[in-house]
Amino acid sequence: MSTLAETKFMEWTKGLDVRECIIPVFQHIRDIPYSLTAPGQRDMNAAEQILVSGRGSCGPKHYLLAGMYRQLGFDVVFATFPFLWNDPDLKYPPDLRKLAASLPVAYPLACRVRIDNRWVLVDATWDRPLAQAGFPVNGHWDGRADTRCAVKPLRSAVRTAFCRTATNEPCRTDLDAEYNPLDGEQDHGDEDDRIRYYREKTGMRTKDEINRIRRFYREFDAWLERVRAL
Repeated sequence: MSTLAETKFMEWTKGLDVRECIIPVFQHIRDIPYSLTAPGQRDMNAAEQILVSGRGSCGPKHYLLAGMYRQLGFDVVFATFPFLWNDPDLKYPPDLRKLAASLPVAYPLACRVRIDNRWVLVDATWDRPLAQAGFPVNGHWDGRADTRCAVKPLRSAVRTAFCRTATNEPCRTDLDAEYNPLDGEQDHGDEDDRIRYYREKTGMRTKDEINRIRRFYREFDAWLERVRAL
């Protein structure tokens, strides 16, 4: 972790034992305002950038979370969930809804963390004020059970018969094995593998799609600021 991340790590975990640190680290990262247009600098890694700018998207949030949980001694893998921004549960204004409907598949990030010998979905994507706009914010987490996924993953052709779809809820039953990904989930052992996968998927976008995505990012972030001000 960077020096700044180390400083925050010490601040957020001071006086706590390893098990007690799980929840406050999650809460602090969850409460960093989500932003798709947060500024970046070439000489900073993603975890450092989000702390400097005070806002960021799911990627930097979960790289920071993974670094801190690994510092605590937990095993972590990255989990990517293909989804569409046109989620009917989100309370988009009409113009933003129309733009969201025109976007290609996106690939947000969360973490799987081994807690009590079980791989738990830990998703710190949405900050708490966004709940009023329909975002599935993880407001209360016990540090042991799966959080809700920040998005509704697209169906996987291979696993359709085994998992529910069009839901943010974890897909587990009493008969589930120790590691049971959500439908459509793609897991990565390290950051480099996640980056390769993301670039492979997004590298197929057309120029027109890229322009629509950029416009959506700007208008989406402006809308989030209005939501937080309510």
